[in-house]
Amino acid sequence: AQTGSGRTNQAGKATDASETDFISREDILKHYILYFRNLSCSGSATSRTMSLLSQLEKINSDSLAGEVENARYVTAKILHLVQSQEKTRKEMTSKGSTGIEITLSTLENTRDPQTTSNILNILIELVSVGGGRRASVLVTKGGTQILLQLLLNFSKDSPPNEELMVLLHTLLAKIGPKDKKIGMKARINGALNISLNLVKQNLQNHRLILPCLQVLRVYSSNSVNAVSLGKNGVVELMFKIIGPFSKKNTSLMKVALDTLAALLKSSKRAVYRGYVHVLLTIYVDWHRHDSRHRYMLIRKGILQCIKSITNIKLGRKAFIDANGMKILYNTSQECLAVRTLDPLVNTSSLIMRKCFPKNRLPLPTIKSAFHFQLPVIPANGPVAQLYNLPPEVDDVVDESDDNDDVEAESEVETENEDDKDQDFKNDDIETDINKLKPTQELGRPVEELKMYEQFFPELLENFQECDLVSKEPKPFRSDANLCGPIVVPTAGEEHCSEANPSVKEISLKESHFLLTEECNIRPAFLELPKKDSSKDSRLHQQNDQKTMIPTCQCLSQEIVKGLDRITLQNTAKNEQYFGTGCAIKKESKTSLTTLACSKPCEHVSPCKSSLFEGSPVQLGKLCCTGVDSEEDDDSGSNSSGEQVILEVSDISPVHDSDLYIEMVKNTKSVPEYSEVAYPDYFGHMPPSFKEPILERPYGVQRTKISQDIERLIHQNDIIDRVVYDLDNSSYSVPEEADVLKFNSKFESGNLRKVIQIRKNEYDLILNSDINSNHYHQWFYFEVSGMKTGIGYRFNIINCEKSNSQFNYGMQPLMYSVQEALHSRPCWTRVGTDICYYKNHFSRSSIAAGGQKGKSYYTITFTVTFQHKDDVCYFAYHYPYTYSTLKMHLQKLESMHNPQQIYFRHDALCETLAGNSCPIVTITAMPESNSYEHVCQFRNRPYIFLTARVHPGETNASWVMKGTLEYLMSNNPSAQSLRESYIFKIIPMLNPDGVINGNHRCSLSGEDLNRQWQNPNPDLHPTIYHAKGLLQYLSSIKRLPLVYCDYHGHSRKKNVFMYGCSIKETMWHTNVSSSSCDLIEDSGYRVLPKILSQTAPAFCMGSCSFVVEKSKESTARVVVWREIGVQRSYTMESTLCGCDQGKYKGLQIGTRELEEMGAKFSLALLRLKRLASPLEYNLPSSLDIESDLIESSCKVTSPTTYVLDEDEPRFLEEIDYSAESNDDPDIELADNAGDYEAANQEDGLSDSESTRILLS
Repeated sequence: AQTGSGRTNQAGKATDASETDFISREDILKHYILYFRNLSCSGSATSRTMSLLSQLEKINSDSLAGEVENARYVTAKILHLVQSQEKTRKEMTSKGSTGIEITLSTLENTRDPQTTSNILNILIELVSVGGGRRASVLVTKGGTQILLQLLLNFSKDSPPNEELMVLLHTLLAKIGPKDKKIGMKARINGALNISLNLVKQNLQNHRLILPCLQVLRVYSSNSVNAVSLGKNGVVELMFKIIGPFSKKNTSLMKVALDTLAALLKSSKRAVYRGYVHVLLTIYVDWHRHDSRHRYMLIRKGILQCIKSITNIKLGRKAFIDANGMKILYNTSQECLAVRTLDPLVNTSSLIMRKCFPKNRLPLPTIKSAFHFQLPVIPANGPVAQLYNLPPEVDDVVDESDDNDDVEAESEVETENEDDKDQDFKNDDIETDINKLKPTQELGRPVEELKMYEQFFPELLENFQECDLVSKEPKPFRSDANLCGPIVVPTAGEEHCSEANPSVKEISLKESHFLLTEECNIRPAFLELPKKDSSKDSRLHQQNDQKTMIPTCQCLSQEIVKGLDRITLQNTAKNEQYFGTGCAIKKESKTSLTTLACSKPCEHVSPCKSSLFEGSPVQLGKLCCTGVDSEEDDDSGSNSSGEQVILEVSDISPVHDSDLYIEMVKNTKSVPEYSEVAYPDYFGHMPPSFKEPILERPYGVQRTKISQDIERLIHQNDIIDRVVYDLDNSSYSVPEEADVLKFNSKFESGNLRKVIQIRKNEYDLILNSDINSNHYHQWFYFEVSGMKTGIGYRFNIINCEKSNSQFNYGMQPLMYSVQEALHSRPCWTRVGTDICYYKNHFSRSSIAAGGQKGKSYYTITFTVTFQHKDDVCYFAYHYPYTYSTLKMHLQKLESMHNPQQIYFRHDALCETLAGNSCPIVTITAMPESNSYEHVCQFRNRPYIFLTARVHPGETNASWVMKGTLEYLMSNNPSAQSLRESYIFKIIPMLNPDGVINGNHRCSLSGEDLNRQWQNPNPDLHPTIYHAKGLLQYLSSIKRLPLVYCDYHGHSRKKNVFMYGCSIKETMWHTNVSSSSCDLIEDSGYRVLPKILSQTAPAFCMGSCSFVVEKSKESTARVVVWREIGVQRSYTMESTLCGCDQGKYKGLQIGTRELEEMGAKFSLALLRLKRLASPLEYNLPSSLDIESDLIESSCKVTSPTTYVLDEDEPRFLEEIDYSAESNDDPDIELADNAGDYEAANQEDGLSDSESTRILLS
């Protein structure tokens, strides 16, 4: 039984298994049957479609009357297939298919309304699904012309066939946007009035007039059609359709509004008939009743109509007269709370900005407030054109600034910006190979060039009289942590000796004056304000009773209140301020006032000589002890002068405050500045914290624009008070405690006028470059008299560039004197609500290069100060003055080891204003004075570096500072570098521009970096002689291995290079590929590639080696083409920050800039190690060809190359509050400023056996 049971169970299991197996097979069989059935159906459908199309083609060829029924039947079948199967639609519109041609041919030939209706429905189905490609196919097959002809034919029927009219207009509305010439075709065919008459005669037939309005909207995109339709009353017709709020026929109203918007762009008739007021009334009605915001598209459509009608001057005037500014302002403010209504707010803002009356800058002239008489004025030069204007000409604004055509062109320019870029994207690239090939022409006689032999004594020096035994590095001295008295002369004059080319130290005379007692006191010569005059008199009475000051109190509550500037002109005047509060000792020629402070001032180096002698100098609002009392205990706790190695240290040993004053005295400025800015006197210490790229809050730019619009709406709230004015010396300095005080009368300062707009808001106007009427970007000014806890808004209102990194996370810089007195002397990034946008101040065509209708741009930022009555300085970027450079060079000369470093500091020439242009030579001393070692010394290749041709690009000087300090350092790799090359460095090509606060030009009113082709020795002496040095090297067959010009870039992030390549230039043009078959040494890419692997801030992807026509007169191109230096570069450093590498997401600072300068030097050492004349192979890590492809850039303007990852162009019609695209911050390594030897760097290794030919 058990056995039987077991068998049964086994049998049962077997039976179940077989049944399961059978079911599975059955399912599989069904699946295959279904698959083949579908495949058969699909194939039959395909064959069916082709069969029907064949039949339809045959019917077209036959003209028998009996074929009408067949045509109806076949087209009905095709319509059924098209409506039900996507494959049929694809087949009819695919490439090679004749389905569209057969269908259009039938439509053109048939006279049967039913067949026509079937075919129109077929075509509507085809273009309704599949996007614009199928509509484009229909257009290319001639569908537009056939449809317009049918429309004309059927319009002659009386009455017209409504069904066919609906179908024809529906199809035309779908394909019209894909046919750029549909407006002209419709006008020629006479179809314009057909659609218009249908609307007029069927206003209540919404089914018919809806597609007709859609077609009229397409027609109206053609300006000629819009005028024609307007004359025939279409605008009045549209106003019969649109009206106050209603939930009925909203689709019809939306289309009518879109049509009306296209028609109103140039309709004066609509203005005359009062439709501006009507549109505003309708908009307010919809705004009030659409409380749930369901009809935002209709509301936006009304705004688009208002926007169109305000394109003309008459429309803008009518808008203002109808109180449109206040209406749109109020409605937009009510929409701010709802994020989905942003399109309404943005469009309203755009309309209000467009209608805002164009204002002139509140200046008597846009020419610089300062004038410099040139020795030569070329007849056709910019200065001659500037000063030959008739006196009655207003150069600030044009009479036709509000011209209708200008506005229309401006809008078209904005809306079609990308298309324009595509049209002329290759225009600026040089395509003439003959011009691209280097010519190596000297340009000057060899005999004339011998004058430059004096700048190359290293080529003749035999070192027989030099002691070259000791090779031990000489330690650097740093007195940054020592405190000494501030010595103020009251008479006498000192004649500063010129820089001695020989190696020497600066010997500063020791002061002969000692204090019997020290005191912790604010100097008595700092005059208190008027309201504290009684207190001041009591202090003086107490001091009059004593010849010395045994004890004093520290007055440290408000450092600015009562701080005047030190006037250093004569004894009598100084005694007026000094009184008897300080010990005074007179000598035969010099009378000095010596002040001492009992607490250490780490940031101020000691005085060792009689200072302030010579020309008068003022130190802006100095206070020795004016710090907040709560910080007193910590004031001496932080020593900042410990580092003596010339790396990126906290306090650079090359800063000497007293030596800086010495340098200032011999600096010649056009305004004859006699004041010294505190940041330049105290120096700058990079902050210890990271400064991330700012993420702008949503809507901040829109908010700022709204506040500007409020100036017109609420005019009574505007103060409009001038508080600083260079053009009017009689302006009254505000005495009120709550009004800020401004100043920029110091080296590199650039502030022309300040107007108080609201209680805590100020408009600032920058000065033009001297002998120019534009170039407004660099700013550097002083602010005082502030209070804490208040947000002060600053608007710099006469900027000229159409975009700025201020829109992408960059912040302005601020220097607080209070913080400096707390041992924190540093520039820091500050400001909130920062944005950059077009304002309502007009630029005259004289200032805009002949272009009319241009506007200025505003940089706006808000700052809340930390200290009451502080003295703060604001700058576009980290200031670096000419006097600072002279101080640094003097300190480097005094601190170097003459047995190890060959250092020369010469004057290349004098500038127009009489300032010397320094040139520095750095290399290693020969190992001995033997013939072999001297020969090796003389035959080192040259590296030629220049910087600061553009004064506003101060970051170039900080990079150059990093290069100079690294070259002069004790680092072993720096010594190797000196032993490898001779460095010729011109650290500041435009001293006059830097001194006088210019942004781009020299005193000649010209961009010096556009004068390298034909520099004028009288107008461009620094460029003329810098080029002469290079020409001399070329004449003696000693071409530099590398030429690099340091610059700053205001529109891009990171550090990158521009170089010169024939091959890459040709690749970016439309010339035939045969012309690109050039053999070119790709060594020009090696140095940038090394930098990309060793310098954290450098980005290879941003580099470009294309030669542009507009840059043919720049240093980079001229040195490459005329001098013959293959590795001729411009190195651009960002003003903002980095979006890649170790510093991604961080704003750049002086530490990073100086590091870049040092890394550039190290890269030259790596370049030497990779260079050998034995082989001509590139290391695998320097894959040049792949880099050419990877980093290919797109051209976005005739002169600017921007990579894909860069920020989008700034458009006026977009929402200005777009969120930042920057990734989260990346942690900054602790050794950010560490300049280690090359063997610690990533990337190229010294063991690489492959080498690259240098020639």
